Amino acid sequence: MGRTLRWVVPLVVVVALIGWWASYSATIVVWESRKLIPWVVAALLIVVLAAAPHLVTAPWRERGAHSSGGAVLLSWVGVVAGVVLGIGWQFYDSYLRDRDYASAMTVVDDPVPGFSARAPYLVGQAQAAPNLGDVTGEIFDITYLPDADRFGTLVERRGWLAGYEVGLVQEVPLGSNSRGSQRCAFDLEKADARIGGWFGHNLGRKISNVQRGVRFDDRDVYVYCSGETPIVVVPLKRQVGVLTVTERPAGVALYDGRTGKLTITTDTASIPGPTYPISLAARQREGTAAVGGFADWWFERGGWDASDDGANDGNDSEFTLRYTDGTNSAYVTPLTPQGEASSVVAVSTVPTRHTGSGLAPMTVHRLDPTWSSPEAIVQLIKAEYRDVCCYNEDRVFEVVPTGGTTWTATVGSEQSIRYRVEGRGQVGGREATCLKTADGVLIRCAYAAPGSPEEQELKRLEQEKQRQEQSDAGQAAGDLAKYTDEQLAELHSRVTEEVNRRLTNR
Repeated sequence: MGRTLRWVVPLVVVVALIGWWASYSATIVVWESRKLIPWVVAALLIVVLAAAPHLVTAPWRERGAHSSGGAVLLSWVGVVAGVVLGIGWQFYDSYLRDRDYASAMTVVDDPVPGFSARAPYLVGQAQAAPNLGDVTGEIFDITYLPDADRFGTLVERRGWLAGYEVGLVQEVPLGSNSRGSQRCAFDLEKADARIGGWFGHNLGRKISNVQRGVRFDDRDVYVYCSGETPIVVVPLKRQVGVLTVTERPAGVALYDGRTGKLTITTDTASIPGPTYPISLAARQREGTAAVGGFADWWFERGGWDASDDGANDGNDSEFTLRYTDGTNSAYVTPLTPQGEASSVVAVSTVPTRHTGSGLAPMTVHRLDPTWSSPEAIVQLIKAEYRDVCCYNEDRVFEVVPTGGTTWTATVGSEQSIRYRVEGRGQVGGREATCLKTADGVLIRCAYAAPGSPEEQELKRLEQEKQRQEQSDAGQAAGDLAKYTDEQLAELHSRVTEEVNRRLTNR
């Protein structure tokens, strides 16, 4: 009996461990193995072409024919051919994957929809830590939540066997001193799992236990506060295809930070925030390289790249912006042609929410006229508005599309956005670039085209200013009782000086 137990107990432990790890580990193994299919196909090509000469000459060798030397030579030819075809398949499979991601793309000449300006991502990131107070954890993720115009910050608790500590939802307004924030704490006992956690504290393992075959990207994960309860949202993805494997959305996993309950759903309409994976939206944008044929893809003659000239350093693509009509939000990216060109010729939009199991529609809006590069726009702002940019800690932050052919740049420091600059078209053209306060009140324009809305607004402001001055002057002249003591003393001094001047000149 004792000898039997010595075998049975370890076996039971091993089986239990395999069962515990199976769902999570099997998902990773299958997921990564499917990515290797092009390499498997390449290896099979090499093996088949290398073995084919021996199979063909086998009947003659059995009859005593001396053809082994020819078979060896043909085998080497087969190996070389297999290697060439295998490498070729690798590249062609990459092209097919780009084609698959580009299948949901539509190219239009319609103007870019109107988007609302928001605080730059880097500003939201910089202001998260000061608002955390006595929290000792480390920031895992910061995500813009367009529904509420807030930034959500997810904080990990220190330690290997620990989950998240708090969720922070903060307001980072443009043109306002109001900076409301809300912290919602995790129950450290009941909700002790996190992305990348160890053993039973791994949120990915919990997701695999509920639904196998789905995975996620860390940068897609975010948090929001439902009252006092933090909810971690994990947008999920699944794989499709046999020889050419690509990804598709697979709903979201919701992790309750108070109870530790995990729910997976495909109904994302009522969930705040960008539930469509931003990593998938970025992959769709990269797939635009395959809009033409294989030759165009190979020589990089088609499609577009995200503008990465350094002006939007730290966040140069997939800007999460709200539509001005308040209906929805989208991932928005300024696009440049592939190659050395730096002008922005198009803008792509992908909805931040999407129903169904297919790719979200991506729309590429061609610009006419095209823009100068974001870096050229930054240099223009520094030249035309030297009095407000850039000194001390001030800088130009994101240059983002905000509708039609209009771009908007924010100016200020990480702790205070002071101005915004709006413009259209090429920086050397005759279109307006105007300086506004952070909340959108027009201050002045570097050049306002005759008859443009900017010129009309400037005239209106000037006329309003003149009327106000005349009204103040008339009101002051007619009623001395409304003067303060200082104003009355100044008026008396000026009257005395004028009387003395006139008597002296007689």
